[in-house]
Amino acid sequence: MTVATSLFDLTGKVALLTGASKGMGLAMAEGLAEHGAKVVVSSRKLDQCEAACEKINAKCGASMALPVACNIGYKEQLEALVAATRAQLGPIDILVANAGVNPFYGPMADIPDSAFDKIMNSNVRSNHWLCQMAAPDMVERGGGSMMITSSTGAFTPSLTLGTYAISKLADIALVRNLAAEYGPHNVRVNAICPGLIKTDFAKALWDNEDAKRNAETNTPLRRLGEAEDLKGIAVFLASAASAYVTGQAIAVCGGTHMWR
Repeated sequence: MTVATSLFDLTGKVALLTGASKGMGLAMAEGLAEHGAKVVVSSRKLDQCEAACEKINAKCGASMALPVACNIGYKEQLEALVAATRAQLGPIDILVANAGVNPFYGPMADIPDSAFDKIMNSNVRSNHWLCQMAAPDMVERGGGSMMITSSTGAFTPSLTLGTYAISKLADIALVRNLAAEYGPHNVRVNAICPGLIKTDFAKALWDNEDAKRNAETNTPLRRLGEAEDLKGIAVFLASAASAYVTGQAIAVCGGTHMWR
């Protein structure tokens, strides 16, 4: 039996992703391109963006992925990123705000103001800016999908990643408000909340025997997450398969954070 469905078909769609040159962002960009979307791959370093695009284009076809360097902490760079996407591919249908930072590990009692500001500005304000810039394209075209990468860290307190957790909970609040504002325009906004994923960004948290043992013992799926595990959720939220899903914080965590 052959199953024919257009539920996940993204042919002709334009997707912009930040923090997409490696790890979860790259996996999500690959997934979107594999389902027909043309993707702009963005991160701070152009050479890494170019390498990521070469990988995607080799798999999905020439010119499916375009590299654009951008530091999300600067509004003018985000404006240039959005302008470059429109100029090279056209109006934006799908936005994945995946870039984030965490320059401090330790109790909030010790965090310097500079680190606090960097976390909140990069992880929350920049996402607000980017959604503000991309949304008009979706409103004009009668629909679209925006995703912000939050974290399961948003659901619980932390003695070492407190400010990061606060920023990720703020991202969920941002998603909720944007979903309410743009819902009447058929623009959907959702948060993706990864658990512990084996990426360079989270290496300090998983690259040790205790973390491995904990994952194999206490995670219902008995393993750490892989970047590839984010592909499906990005395609689902970008496509018609999730046409009635908005304002949600969806955990991709192997079962460590179940509905409560």
